[in-house]
Amino acid sequence: MPNSDLITSDPKVMLGKPVIRGTRITVELILEKLAAGEPIEQLLEAHRHIKREEVLAAIAYAAEVVHAQFVATLEPAAS
Repeated sequence: MPNSDLITSDPKVMLGKPVIRGTRITVELILEKLAAGEPIEQLLEAHRHIKREEVLAAIAYAAEVVHAQFVATLEPAAS
């Protein structure tokens, strides 16, 4: 995974959720803000101690996690 050294998980930090290394900013928080339409620039302005590369690493991390998951699809119920 590219830039995987930028994302870490430690049971003592944010209950083990993946975070940007050296921070308490979770991958989850970054994804939620981006999904709500917040531009990366605004995210970086609000959290001045993180870099664009780290935000992109969080997105790449999430993509890798989703890629590795098995997703079972269910047929829609007949009406």
